[in-house]
Amino acid sequence: MHDVYTIKEKILSRNAELADENRRILKERGIFTVNIISSPGAGKTSIIEKTLESLTDRCRVAVIEGDLQTEIDSTRLKRYGIPVRQITTGRTCHLDAHMVHHTLPWLMEQGDIELLIIENVGNMVCPAEYDLGEDMKVVVMSVPEGDDKPLKYPSIFHASDILIINKIDLVGYTNFNIDRARENALRINPGLEVFETSCTQGKGIKRWCELLLSRIPARR
Repeated sequence: MHDVYTIKEKILSRNAELADENRRILKERGIFTVNIISSPGAGKTSIIEKTLESLTDRCRVAVIEGDLQTEIDSTRLKRYGIPVRQITTGRTCHLDAHMVHHTLPWLMEQGDIELLIIENVGNMVCPAEYDLGEDMKVVVMSVPEGDDKPLKYPSIFHASDILIINKIDLVGYTNFNIDRARENALRINPGLEVFETSCTQGKGIKRWCELLLSRIPARR
């Protein structure tokens, strides 16, 4: 058991070193980087689509798309005319700094990118431990998942800067309590900034996009 923990510590230590290198490279280029994490089906890709609808005429955006299999989500995002790079992880349940590091030469070829959005693999457990070199970690939970999600998966809520509660248009069809969800999340991480969104109705998207624009170094 001791050897297992030692191996994990070495893996995470090496990941942290590469994440710092990624962060340095991205900051030198003035690229603000967001790592979006959720369980499958919470609406990460839909949120990114709405973000691209709002921001592609206002800043230069690129996306790194992480998934276990297929390029379905990448294909969805390429419709917006922005650079998209697929990382297919196979059985690996998260992106790591090494995977992202290998995409950076591609990213540097895309011109003056201002905002990089990384859509992580659909999982709320493993991604919490792996820094990718992002400036902001975003966790998405959706109404159908239940308002106790922060209590069940505290690590990702503790590690994140932003919480997006998505699919709020479905609240009336469930026993989900937004105030309770917010309270549960803030109990884990009092510093979380919370957004409530509906991609079908467009609610909360403008506020989310304005936050992203405000964090881009050249626009501060």
